[in-house]
Amino acid sequence: MAAIQTREIQYTAQDGQTLVGYFAAPASEKPVAGVLVAPEWWGRNEYTEQRARELAEHGYAALAIDMYGDKKVTTTSAQAYEWMMQTFESPETIVQRATAALETLVAQPEVDAERIGAIGFCYGGKVVLDLARSNAPVKAVATFHANLSAQSPAKKGQVQAEILVLHGELDSMVSLGDVAQFKAEMHAAEVEHEVIIFEDAKHGFSNPLADERAKANGVDLAYNAQAEEQGLAAMYELLAKQLG
Repeated sequence: MAAIQTREIQYTAQDGQTLVGYFAAPASEKPVAGVLVAPEWWGRNEYTEQRARELAEHGYAALAIDMYGDKKVTTTSAQAYEWMMQTFESPETIVQRATAALETLVAQPEVDAERIGAIGFCYGGKVVLDLARSNAPVKAVATFHANLSAQSPAKKGQVQAEILVLHGELDSMVSLGDVAQFKAEMHAAEVEHEVIIFEDAKHGFSNPLADERAKANGVDLAYNAQAEEQGLAAMYELLAKQLG
């Protein structure tokens, strides 16, 4: 397992919001591929940071991004919903904040700016998909139980990434109809993509704390260890293919 280094990085979005990312990278002599890690609607919490550290252990420089400002986090779905909806108020906010994070990641000396990917969980899945739809210079995007709706649908020639969507068959928040609509969007825009549907998996399947959050908030989440393991394996396969 590679030795890693971590640090927090403060940056500012175009809307003036101060954001605080969590950066993790292998102790390497030469720049390595970089990956953005966009959080669930809870904010840039320990789970997101853990995923960034795992990426660093696999040889990638990773930035767990802050979408709400001042690294705000919550375990309450009502508060998470309020913060998330604030980022929907202006159609530009999500892409502007994700772009600021992308520029911050690329600016780190440990990062090879030509090899950039992005992963996202739940709300963060929407963040990285919208970033890809905006013609951002990312080569690989992987999402786990993502909100697949588009602020602005993908256009032909405007998506540089190969996209992998990992979805739970029993997800009550993002329906199989939503998945079909997403596939139609990708086909129309001629985007290279793959959708993997995990049987018996619900929203939040990748997060070991999903059951605890579900119980506390009365929401339909559940952890599924098999779907998590298979999803991460597919994600690392995509990153290796596109980022080397």
